[in-house]
Amino acid sequence: MEGTDPVNKKLTAALSGGAVLVVAALSGCSSKDSGPDPKLVAWAKTVCDAVPAQDMKIKAANAAIAETAADTTNPPGTIQKTDSKAFQDMADGYKALATAISNAGAPPGVDGGAKRQQDVVRNLNSLSSSYADLKKKVDALNTKDQGKFAKGLHDVASQMTELETKNKSGTEALKNLEQGDVKDAIAQQPSCKKVASTASATTG
Repeated sequence: MEGTDPVNKKLTAALSGGAVLVVAALSGCSSKDSGPDPKLVAWAKTVCDAVPAQDMKIKAANAAIAETAADTTNPPGTIQKTDSKAFQDMADGYKALATAISNAGAPPGVDGGAKRQQDVVRNLNSLSSSYADLKKKVDALNTKDQGKFAKGLHDVASQMTELETKNKSGTEALKNLEQGDVKDAIAQQPSCKKVASTASATTG
């Protein structure tokens, strides 16, 4: 696997650079003891209950690509199959999160809540589309020709690096949504607390 090994490692590095940051952003800690509006708590529950399953899916996809990249004996076909499924899972994960936040509607009683919510949905849908595009590119790689496969994988890795900007935008949009009472409402949800503790364990 001499032509694809360094490229696949680059792909892994690009993935670990931020694919799960967006999910981790939706898991803040409470800043006060008094409870927010019950309607806002109900909204937060709708959003947070969708997070753990998608968080697990996206992290598993990252792990699958990293594991495949670490084994330099993997043939192009194996790399293609693994990466294709991983990118599809990421596309599905971010799409599901976008749908959950979209269906939840704007956080009640929050100034500018509708715009913040729409910004998050737009960013997550954009990420989903980008990962779906990466899947198509991986599926189209020539696994019969080592050189062409390595070149194609290099292009995929380069596009992954470019996705870091979208990841940052998505994270910022979520942080912007998660302000004040919204943050306190989210912090009450066991599902978001679970993701927060997992993220801390992973990065700590």
